[in-house]
Amino acid sequence: MGTASVEESKKRPLVFAYYVTGHGFGHATRVVEVARNLILAGHDVHVVTGAPAFVFTSEIQSPRLFLRKVLLDCGAVQADALTVDRLASLEKYSETAVVPRASILATEVEWLKSIKADFVVSDVVPVACRAAADAGIPSVCITNFSWDFIYAEYVMAAGNHHRSIVWQIAEDYSHCEFLIRLPGYCPMPAFRDIIDVPLVVRRLHKSRKEVRKELGIGEDVKVVILNFGGQPAGWKLKEEYLPTGWLCLVCGASESEKLPPKFLKLAKDAYTPDLMAASDCMLGKIGYGTVSEALAYKLPFVFVRRDYFNEEPFLRNMLEYYQGGVEMIRRDLLTGHWRPYLERAMTLNPCYEGGINGGEAAARILQDTAYGKNYTLDKLSGPRRLRDAIVLGYQLQRVPGRDLCIPDWYANAESELGLRTGSPTAVTAENNSLADSFSQDFEILHGDFLGLSDTLSFLKSLAGLDALVDSPTKTGKHTIREQKAAAGLFNWEEDIFVARAPGRLDVMGGIADYSGSLVLQMPIREACHVAVQKIHPSKQRLWKHALARQQDKGQGPTPVLQIVSYGSELSNRGPTFDMDLSDFLEGDEPITYEKARQYFARDPSQRWAAYVAGTVLVLMKELGIRFENSISLLVSSAVPEGKGVSSSASVEVASMSAIAASHGLNIIPRELALLCQKVENHVVGAPCGVMDQMTSACGEANKLLAMICQPAEVLGLVDIPGHIRVWGIDSGIRHSVGGADYGSVRIGAFMGREIVKSIASTLLSQSLSTNGRYPDDSEEGGVELLEAEASLDYLCNLSPHRYEAMYAKMLPDSLIGESFVGKYSDHCDPVTTIDKTRNYGVRAAARHPIYENFRVKAFKALLTSATSDDQLTALGELLYQCHYSYSDCGLGSDGTNRLVQLVQEMQHSKASKSGEGTLYGAKITGGGSGGTVCVIGRNSLRSSEQILEIQRRYKAATGYLPILFEGSSPGAGRFGYLKIRCRNLPKQN
Repeated sequence: MGTASVEESKKRPLVFAYYVTGHGFGHATRVVEVARNLILAGHDVHVVTGAPAFVFTSEIQSPRLFLRKVLLDCGAVQADALTVDRLASLEKYSETAVVPRASILATEVEWLKSIKADFVVSDVVPVACRAAADAGIPSVCITNFSWDFIYAEYVMAAGNHHRSIVWQIAEDYSHCEFLIRLPGYCPMPAFRDIIDVPLVVRRLHKSRKEVRKELGIGEDVKVVILNFGGQPAGWKLKEEYLPTGWLCLVCGASESEKLPPKFLKLAKDAYTPDLMAASDCMLGKIGYGTVSEALAYKLPFVFVRRDYFNEEPFLRNMLEYYQGGVEMIRRDLLTGHWRPYLERAMTLNPCYEGGINGGEAAARILQDTAYGKNYTLDKLSGPRRLRDAIVLGYQLQRVPGRDLCIPDWYANAESELGLRTGSPTAVTAENNSLADSFSQDFEILHGDFLGLSDTLSFLKSLAGLDALVDSPTKTGKHTIREQKAAAGLFNWEEDIFVARAPGRLDVMGGIADYSGSLVLQMPIREACHVAVQKIHPSKQRLWKHALARQQDKGQGPTPVLQIVSYGSELSNRGPTFDMDLSDFLEGDEPITYEKARQYFARDPSQRWAAYVAGTVLVLMKELGIRFENSISLLVSSAVPEGKGVSSSASVEVASMSAIAASHGLNIIPRELALLCQKVENHVVGAPCGVMDQMTSACGEANKLLAMICQPAEVLGLVDIPGHIRVWGIDSGIRHSVGGADYGSVRIGAFMGREIVKSIASTLLSQSLSTNGRYPDDSEEGGVELLEAEASLDYLCNLSPHRYEAMYAKMLPDSLIGESFVGKYSDHCDPVTTIDKTRNYGVRAAARHPIYENFRVKAFKALLTSATSDDQLTALGELLYQCHYSYSDCGLGSDGTNRLVQLVQEMQHSKASKSGEGTLYGAKITGGGSGGTVCVIGRNSLRSSEQILEIQRRYKAATGYLPILFEGSSPGAGRFGYLKIRCRNLPKQN
């Protein structure tokens, strides 16, 4: 084609097919801006959407706009305005886009050809990219997030059998040419090439003065616009929610709903940007549309977190980065304690000065690309096969050769909060410097920090809290909100108590703990520190919203529990929590554990507080303690969450240790661990065994804690021989003992125990009817064995040979919950509940602890045997057997399997065989389904080099650089507690 014809073709109007996801109005409203600019350039735009027509036609009146009412995905299914139903989202997507996939593709290809589409744009419908490829039409996505990232977290809760949905979505996205990425973006590894554009926001049609005049609102009235896209279930607005002189504009109210005075219902098709610009602040949930327009119009945004929507933390951090956001606790939203948050919003000075012409920029890129301009990198152009990616704990896919990209304002939190590739090295000079610095600020009245550098760092951070009030924008290791909350937490005239509890590496035993196994656990170097202050309510420094809540009740000062937790952004949870301690009482008695679980479950962003505040309730219920004073508590944990190294146990043990110390309670470490297990089992609702808490409380540095979990008999400490070394390598895949897989395997094991007891009872009855001999058995003492097995309290008390001889063939592979309950009534596990509709694996779940108990005993005996290569080989083989037994139970993961495979490749490499072997075995740890792998090897430089090589290879394959856990530290019992007092009292604010 000659130059003239090329130029002529560029003037030809184009036909764009624009697919819009079915999730919320935010996507449709930003599509309006891009489509409007394409139409202004003279092109036809066919919008495929499930959104109401007025969203588009109110802004675009043009014959070049065509609307096609079709829904090709479902987004996140919401139970109400703040709650996403994860399982329902996956099931709905399967129903909408997976089951009818073949017919969808056929229909869309035919339709694209029928309208003679030149280009396909997707925001961000996965199948649209594949349909475009099948039709031979180029496509581009425009978005700040992709559904593979959102749904990956849902798969963790709903089960890996849904994972194919995520892989298919990522594969569909890989067919587009490139991604036009919007600010506030999530990691999106499926896309090959990326072009960033400014915020896409809708234009203003009217001035603030014009809107207020139309609504009859004077300039002296403060206006908050309530923008939730619907209201939380069962919520009723009340006049007293608003401070004096305020008016609320309500979006999305139903026509039948009657609003109280000072609340003004807006029309369904009201143009929200004009109303936002006429308001003084906005109250709502975070989404792209609300955040982008709040930033663009410099409107302070009081937001409430949504449950389980992974887009939110990235948008929230962008909002707070530009000083535009105030977080409201859900409890205060629903109970009407709005005043302190609205007043705080009025002090903000939003400072976003970036572009807001993203719609125009995106339209220009789309037009240029359709006319033939190349925006892609040649080496990555065209459909590419995707590979594994692990991003923030979720398994996704990515294109080979492209690094994963995480926004700066999010990535900083990860790097600064200590998620590193290796463990810290204690440097004496640095310790001395920290100690000297700390001693200038605080006096240690009781205890010894044992030379632990992390403890010194924590103490120094306490000393620096007062300075943060004067420089709140200096983030250091923690977010601005964490710093400010912590700075206002303590009364420096009162003593502070500090406790420390480490995480643990599961060397052997793992999930067999709940079946009574012997376990061998090592406390790791990483630990949680908790600082606690017991203080009279009149002297406690209350946060403004807590003080307002107390004032609204018309009471004087009452005991309040206030908690600040550092590292909140890494797991998308609120950094603070507060409650009246009277909430734990019904009359004069503590509330039930069931009511406590419900209390903390009301707001998932604050559910983490159950691990900390739950220690208070357990002390009340189990020891009869009554808390007459307020408690202020700061949690700072270097034990990373979701890695399978007992982050929750370290928080529980450190919290209870510090609270006990501050209240003069002398609880021995073993009893404290058992109390902390009650926190996790009964308040949190996670069905864990006791080994995690026992190790964190009773462990010693560089030793294995040997314990028989029946329920918690400590046998002693086992030395790790000098020639042996143990490492932990994190797979990057989030692990949770509260997850469905762990719980179902535990239930399967307890089912197996009940079936074994039933079989043994039947055989015993037959035996007694045959004069002490049971059929086909000549073993002496058979009756005694059957009697023990008929009343089996722990599966691990059944030996492997008895299991194989008597029960293995009689256990079912799996069993529906209803069938089990119908025949056996109950599985007799107080911390799990059988779902009658679920199919539980039984044989593998029961077999694992029986053999694991034998493997742990063998491992312990081998540690004391003669030093030899055979010794190390045997130890490693026991780890491998344990790992594959986990997989048989359904508790494996791609990441942990890959790490074990890399260890095996190292072990059997020519280099290892030519000299003394270095690495000998590896296994998944703890509750499985991700988390950390334990590796055993020779204590040598070569072994360390091979571990680093495994780390490098894993990153090359997945994009994730694993954290290494090396070294050990003392448990909470050995550490005791510190009692400290401020020497130079900082000013109180």
